[in-house]
Amino acid sequence: MRALDIGVYAPAGAAVETAPVARAVERLTALGHRVVVDEGVLRRHQRFAGTDDERLAAIVRTAARPDVDVAIALRGGYGTTRLLDRLDYAALARSGKRWLGHSDFTAFQMAALARAGMVSYHGPSFAWDFGAPQASDFTLAHCFGLLDAREYEVRCALDGPTRESADGVLWGGNLSMVASLVGTPYLPSIDGGILFLEDVGEHPYRVERMLHQLAYAGILERQRAVLLGHFTDYALVAHDDGYDLDAAVARIREAVTTPIFTGLPFGHVRDKLTLPVGGRVALDVRDGEARLRFHDY
Repeated sequence: MRALDIGVYAPAGAAVETAPVARAVERLTALGHRVVVDEGVLRRHQRFAGTDDERLAAIVRTAARPDVDVAIALRGGYGTTRLLDRLDYAALARSGKRWLGHSDFTAFQMAALARAGMVSYHGPSFAWDFGAPQASDFTLAHCFGLLDAREYEVRCALDGPTRESADGVLWGGNLSMVASLVGTPYLPSIDGGILFLEDVGEHPYRVERMLHQLAYAGILERQRAVLLGHFTDYALVAHDDGYDLDAAVARIREAVTTPIFTGLPFGHVRDKLTLPVGGRVALDVRDGEARLRFHDY
């Protein structure tokens, strides 16, 4: 694994505590990487890591730094949506940085792909993943493995149609963020792609509702396949009466002809893949075993 020049900046939520930031710097440095911490990482304004102007400036500073190759978002939360109409996407693409994060960071990724065709990376966040008390070896290996290679292959179990092969643009991220951008110029218009989705704290009926939104907008039918990751941190109640996430997914499978698979290892979970948003993936599924070959990223 080659050493990377890593920069951390805060485009959205404020740091909940400082210890994970220090742990992440120590861990990445111990792995041989060089880490640059933006001056605004520990700022706080309401729930945000600074005012909108300050967080926008953090993105601009990070893009301009010659000593940063991989730019990692501190965390998600909320806040990137506020900045979408103020970002210079052509300049971000020209910067040559590899932008990495997940959750709220999906808004940045979708907009950058839609407005500039820019590839980014849906994967670990700086504080939650790299700064965890015990970082996931799975997450670290797949993140740096993909970033260090021109092509990268993953094998995992997926539940869905027995046989399926497809090759297309890989895109998506957090379902709430993707659904919120429908009808805006910040959602990519991708035909024949492979869409991946996850979420946290959303009851299955809300997951189903957002998937219906994507279906009614024609987005799901235009894809070669849909890959669902983890949907975590929700609570079923007696009123659900047997309605759960499996039931929600079954309903969407009835509504569209696009193959839908579940079980992709990513989301608000400890063990997550890093996925190149705007790159391509060759998907081959045989009897529940899937091979994903990421290329052109």
